[in-house]
Amino acid sequence: MAKTKAHATCPVPRGLGKADTDDIRSAPALDIIRELRKEGVAIQAYDPEAAEKTREVLKDIKYAPDLYSAVKNADALAVMTEWDEFATADFKKVKKLMRHSVIFDGRNMFNARELQKLGFQYHGIGRGQVENKKHA
Repeated sequence: MAKTKAHATCPVPRGLGKADTDDIRSAPALDIIRELRKEGVAIQAYDPEAAEKTREVLKDIKYAPDLYSAVKNADALAVMTEWDEFATADFKKVKKLMRHSVIFDGRNMFNARELQKLGFQYHGIGRGQVENKKHA
């Protein structure tokens, strides 16, 4: 894993359990969060369905009440579970709230080109190379 800065913040909105449930058994997000924590990344998670169960397992992360609170001052956004709420998120607002406009899309649910047009650096996990262009 690449070295990360100790002050990096990465919200994991609605990315703790399986979509539309509070089931966190074998959720890959838990392992990813643990690895990020080992690297010193501060995690702000958002998942109203699974947050309560996850608090029992992951005690050293913060939990946000909503998507927009989770991304405030974030260095990157990691989406690990598909939820309809993300499909309708106001990404202009998300970009304004974030410190750095970087998205790791673990479900490949977003249109990379559309997010890039808004100025995000987009990384679709397992999608292959998507050219990220700098925007003014």
